[in-house]
Amino acid sequence: MNGKERGNWQSQFRFIAAAGSAIGLGNIWKFPYLTGLYGGAAFVLVYLLIIIFIGVPLMNSELLVGRKSERNALGAFKI
Repeated sequence: MNGKERGNWQSQFRFIAAAGSAIGLGNIWKFPYLTGLYGGAAFVLVYLLIIIFIGVPLMNSELLVGRKSERNALGAFKI
């Protein structure tokens, strides 16, 4: 691997914290709260289901591509 050692996350908590920063906690917590507060509870339910069934598998597939290719985002998709 060109003499460079690949970095690893020291704990799963740090990875989750980094992902939370990238996604934005306002998107996950404040938006559904305000929507539910003003009568959009059905929309919040659909929104959360989409996050669970589409967002999580997409995130996992990106992680898998990165781990298997051992490259950055651009290098992984070139392979």
